[in-house]
Amino acid sequence: MKKLKIIFLGTSEFAIPSLKILLDNGYDIPLVITVPDKPQGRGRKVLPSPIKKFALENNLKILQPSNLKDESFLKTLREYKADLQVVVAFRILPREVWNMPKFGTLNLHASLLPQYRGAAPINWAIINGEEQTGVTTFFLDDNIDTGKIALMEYENINNDDNVGTLYERLKIKGANLVLKTIKQIENNTLKSKEQPKIEKQLLKKAPKIKKEDCEINWNDTAENIYNFVRGLSPIPCAWSILKQKHYKIFKVDIYKDESKMKRLKPGEILTDNKSYIYIGTTNYAISILTLKPEGKRSMNIKAFLMGNTL
Repeated sequence: MKKLKIIFLGTSEFAIPSLKILLDNGYDIPLVITVPDKPQGRGRKVLPSPIKKFALENNLKILQPSNLKDESFLKTLREYKADLQVVVAFRILPREVWNMPKFGTLNLHASLLPQYRGAAPINWAIINGEEQTGVTTFFLDDNIDTGKIALMEYENINNDDNVGTLYERLKIKGANLVLKTIKQIENNTLKSKEQPKIEKQLLKKAPKIKKEDCEINWNDTAENIYNFVRGLSPIPCAWSILKQKHYKIFKVDIYKDESKMKRLKPGEILTDNKSYIYIGTTNYAISILTLKPEGKRSMNIKAFLMGNTL
């Protein structure tokens, strides 16, 4: 059967393996749609999205519309007469866009839908202490992450995983699932299904995470704080004010040996200013392993304490 003509929509690095696997398998990708270049980093230098960089390296045509409902953009999109659109880590599409292709618009989401609908499913799965997550391909409809499920793959969350390590595995697993889904669409063997109905109070959400959401609450259990830190590492990163100074916290452990230390109150600090910093919670202590003082580089705790004291 002739391969489908596919328009690809994406932004972040998470989308690159999915686009690459389609190119490697000979699919016709006449157009890649991504966001306009924008200021990034400390210097606020205007830079392209990761998917634009990849598309340029592979000589793919690129469109960067600022308004997805603009009639000139929609007219251009219609002219390509794509069989299918594939969306990975992009933005909300209007009906005029997702409903255009013959086979609709396929989206890759980094959770086991209907759980963790939203912008940050990998973060929230770890923050909530989940032991398993996965990736889902589904067809877009009028609501966010609610369309018919095409295929699903599971992935275990290890106790030492953070967002970075899980992200790397899911982007590869997701790319393979996108390819598998498209092949089933071509062979007319895909049997999509409605998402399971789950009571509203049992649905776990994955909203976008803001800086103010990342402050560590020491009036919580050590287990919850441990998951919170790894669920935000390396980005957007958990943080705390310690002795009136702002620190990003990248890695922690749970310290349970109370024979070596007094019982700490939540937020109370114990350190020898040489090799450890322990901070109290509602049960055990948290041992800080990697942190970043404001305006400085990140460092392990021994390197930090060589030049700093608490």
